[in-house]
Amino acid sequence: MSTRKRTGAKAGGRTGLLQSRRPGRAVAVICSLALAVGALAGCGAGAKAQDGEDISFMLDWTPNTNHVGIYTAQRQGYYKQAGVSVKILPTAQAGAETSVENGVADVGFSKLSNLAAFNAQGADLRQVFDIGQKPIGRWCSLASRTDIKTPKDFDGKTFVSFGSAEQTAVVKQMIKNAGGQGDFQRATSGTSTFATLTSGKGDFAGFYVTWEGVQADLKGPKLHCFVQSDWGVPGNPDQIGFVVSSNWLKQESHRQALRRFVQASKRGYDWALAHPDQAADILVEQAPAARIDPQQARASMERIVKEGYWTGQPGATTLPGTVDMGQAQTYLDFQQTAGSYQDGKGGKLKRAPQAKDLWTDEFVK
Repeated sequence: MSTRKRTGAKAGGRTGLLQSRRPGRAVAVICSLALAVGALAGCGAGAKAQDGEDISFMLDWTPNTNHVGIYTAQRQGYYKQAGVSVKILPTAQAGAETSVENGVADVGFSKLSNLAAFNAQGADLRQVFDIGQKPIGRWCSLASRTDIKTPKDFDGKTFVSFGSAEQTAVVKQMIKNAGGQGDFQRATSGTSTFATLTSGKGDFAGFYVTWEGVQADLKGPKLHCFVQSDWGVPGNPDQIGFVVSSNWLKQESHRQALRRFVQASKRGYDWALAHPDQAADILVEQAPAARIDPQQARASMERIVKEGYWTGQPGATTLPGTVDMGQAQTYLDFQQTAGSYQDGKGGKLKRAPQAKDLWTDEFVK
């Protein structure tokens, strides 16, 4: 998950292994950046839903297979059938979370642990749809680095990252559980983490197995990766999906439109799981500006279905759409113990964020 440059944003704003963004950026900043790429003409007036029947949806990164259900639902007419008009927005500089909190977008793509960090600092976001039933994050070095055999060998090496406390806690715990000290340097990635590693400016980094892992398999460079659960890090950090502002949900017309949007999106994801090659082709066609490699998109969908990343069951074609609360809270507790969360004044939280306060299944069922 480290090679594509996000539209109008730093590469470091991606969901998953990358940093949680912080609330409080001005709406004007988001609008000006979005306007620069022609994304939000009339920002604040044109992009934001006005009548409760329209949904503006902001991506977290450049389009990829995590978003395939949205594009599929759009192409198959599921949104039209549900009575909602959906506008897909490229992510802004401040990220999807801040854009949703400030009302620039109605719905955004994010993950539960990002919401934990945002809400700890005063935001009020809720996740309403989840596709991440299994962790997709991997911690990798180049396969050519024969000196790195376990996470213990990350000790003293340089981690290519974006400064996230969440990432740091995970990597440190993996190293310690492998018998190391948990000490490493950090380097910021440029537009391509692959390039940063191959240049020798870094030794290891975080990737998404369903996207960059596929890219590495198809085109190289080959990677040697570790799964954090194999090295004692509990829970699922990759519970990714749709998020909204609790304040936006106070309006009944928004709630009705959101329910139809979520249900239609689930139809899109289910169709994509049942027709992975066609769904991959729809993604490529519907997001031409992203210049997605059709082979990578198809291979990614094949891996997602075969290994059950969205369903929890290999080969299954029906998406639960819900969060495993046990896995969620276990991971949030781990991050709290590691001291990853801060309140709005920069102090440590006295209690771990609660998954039950971050998630609702009201719109999935």
